[in-house]
Amino acid sequence: MAIDAQSIYMSLKAILPEIVIVLFAILVLLYDLILPDENRGVNAGVAIVGVVAALFSVRIVGTGKIEAFSGMIEMDAFGAFFTVVILVALLLTLMMSRSYNEWEGIQKGEYYFLLLVSAVGMIIMAKGTDLMTIFLGLEILSIPIYVLVGFDRKRMSAIEGALKYFLLGAFATGFLLYGMALIYAGTGNTNLYAIKDAISGGNGAGNVMFLCGTALLLVGFGFKVSLVPFHMWTPDAYQGAPTTVTAFMSAGPKAAAFGAVIKVLYITLPEMYPYLWKGLWVVSVLTMTVGNVTALVQDNVKRMLAYSSIAHAGYILVGLVSGDNLGAQAAMFYLLAYAFMNIGAFAVAIVISQREDEGYDIEHYRGMGFRYPVLGALMTLFLVSLGGIPPTAGFVGKFYLFSAAVKSGYIWLAVIGVLNSAASIYYYLRIVVHMYMLKPGTEEMPVRHVGFAISIALVIAAIGVVNFGLFPKLLLDFAEASVLSIIL
Repeated sequence: MAIDAQSIYMSLKAILPEIVIVLFAILVLLYDLILPDENRGVNAGVAIVGVVAALFSVRIVGTGKIEAFSGMIEMDAFGAFFTVVILVALLLTLMMSRSYNEWEGIQKGEYYFLLLVSAVGMIIMAKGTDLMTIFLGLEILSIPIYVLVGFDRKRMSAIEGALKYFLLGAFATGFLLYGMALIYAGTGNTNLYAIKDAISGGNGAGNVMFLCGTALLLVGFGFKVSLVPFHMWTPDAYQGAPTTVTAFMSAGPKAAAFGAVIKVLYITLPEMYPYLWKGLWVVSVLTMTVGNVTALVQDNVKRMLAYSSIAHAGYILVGLVSGDNLGAQAAMFYLLAYAFMNIGAFAVAIVISQREDEGYDIEHYRGMGFRYPVLGALMTLFLVSLGGIPPTAGFVGKFYLFSAAVKSGYIWLAVIGVLNSAASIYYYLRIVVHMYMLKPGTEEMPVRHVGFAISIALVIAAIGVVNFGLFPKLLLDFAEASVLSIIL
């Protein structure tokens, strides 16, 4: 068989960012072999250089459509968008990790290796156009994250969270894989475009195997993005994991899973929307409401942000209920905005807390706004954005999500979304009240020393929140081009 050199070249070009990340992940492991224990923080710098190089490689590859590996992966504007979202989340996480790992005594090369490898899985998942590729990406991202959640083995909460996440994750993976098997049995294909052709003309509605497979597939995705009722793992895994890993989990895997969901819904299942939208509508309402109501009664800031992330998955699903370009565009805008504001909030929480398991009580925030005005101002900015208050990126994202629902005729869904967003302001501003309106306790509560890398991460997150709140057009245009690249 003749080797098609041009096809191999284009396939390798399509996965250039993943190749760069893998090379730097290997470099981290090699460095770790020769570095003395006290210098292992250098691995964070190597990993950061790798992520920056991967971001440049996205620019080099461009947004033109490239079908790689016989149509298993597609690099286009959609793939480029999600690659950027995942790499930005990874970059901010790595910037926080060096100092955090020193403080917690978990400065090891494996930590950075696992973060880099999990990001590769996320990118493959978002760029996959075949169910097998999506599953491969899901497993590459999941296994490192299972390990990272329990990385701090000294803490029982970390082991408990990792065990729960692993068991429920394996259970959900079974649903996903069984769903893919049934879809293949019902259509004879695993490629998303080929499945669409197989069920066109209304053939999908009468195909029992396909319908059951689709339902199981969506259950598996629901677990990964913490949709109710598949969210039970989220609070314990988020609370037990090192906070830097929690921040990354709240943005990176969520973006990758939603990327795969958007591809499945918009490429394969557009004809099934008359049957799907009611289920998505109910799940969206339940996810927003359960996440927000449970967050209202949390006194632990880390756990509160965990429940908040469940609610935000519900907001993003509002955009997908509409099933049109505007809804997907709004969902993608919100995913990047959410990465900036949520990772930023976690970064401030890391600095304010003194140690894991004890430093995240809301009482710890009393008077922080006056004693540490810059940290207080940044935390307020990120919380205001999470609450959807103008002129932040969070407000613009929610505005477009709810507008998409209204334009598609889902008025009540938009109303419930707005009410949920209003309710969330209570628990976000509760932290602000503690920082600025309550007197500090008698015991002195010093914060951790803010290192250079964390400072840069905070500045980047703040600029992202403000910039995309005041000037959202550039990102909205990129998101629109991304959606059009997969449906035209």
